Amino acid sequence: MPQRTSLAGADCAIAQALDVVGDWWTLLIVRDTARGVHRFDALQEELGVSRKVLTERLRLLVDAGVLSREPYQDRPPRYEYRLTRRGRALLPVLIALQDWGDTWVMGDGEMMATATEASKEAARVQALVGTRLPELQLLDYDGVLRDPVADTPYTVLYCFPSAYARRDAYPPGWSEIPGASGCTLESCTYRDQLAEFTAAGATVHGVSTQRPDEQRAFADAERLRFPLLSDAELELTAALRLPTFRAAGTSRLKRLTLVVDGYRTIREALYPITDIEASVRAALTTIRRAGPAGE
Repeated sequence: MPQRTSLAGADCAIAQALDVVGDWWTLLIVRDTARGVHRFDALQEELGVSRKVLTERLRLLVDAGVLSREPYQDRPPRYEYRLTRRGRALLPVLIALQDWGDTWVMGDGEMMATATEASKEAARVQALVGTRLPELQLLDYDGVLRDPVADTPYTVLYCFPSAYARRDAYPPGWSEIPGASGCTLESCTYRDQLAEFTAAGATVHGVSTQRPDEQRAFADAERLRFPLLSDAELELTAALRLPTFRAAGTSRLKRLTLVVDGYRTIREALYPITDIEASVRAALTTIRRAGPAGE
């Protein structure tokens, strides 16, 4: 097998970055640690990689400052691997690769804010049912860090591409992107039915990759009575491998809805959403059928 040549001395930032994350195992390790898989045995099970290869890649990522190695057991000593600030800065790279794969490898190259029912992308989202949302925090529209899972039996996380207080703030050609339009209707439908969700034991959070100030302006304009959360750093998107598309140079969430219980388990994943008002009713029906205690 030919020896790997180091690119660390190359006079190119791309080459130097590839020297750290230039093979598939390193990026897949970053992917899985972003998903909340932190321990050696769990990473090996997820990746199906040999212990030797995994040990080497983890050491490389720790040495590069992408992962930190944190003890969680003294006897015998065992460690967890967690993304550092430098590691979290790789999340947009992962999302860009996922978006490219969804669009150009598994799709036909068309930019969409939705998907077909039979797509692998839709299957990936629907497979989230029964999985657990990792611990993380997102900025709300007031710039305060908040757990996206509320302290109620259920949380509805409706993810939307983008919504603005002013029509001229939308990217050019927005209405021509399949699935992009409808964010105002969705938010206002949740607003108008908020009392029913509250009575059923659910908190509603809207999520987009917009800045908190943009979300605040929209929430004020539409008189929303629940928080919008900003995933501008793509932490939730990477943790759940949520589908995205790019418009005006920004990664934006495709429209989908997750119903999460108080144990952080995803009870329902609605995607693709072709009828916005029906999707709101479906989320409420899921909660009512499960019961207020989340049993």
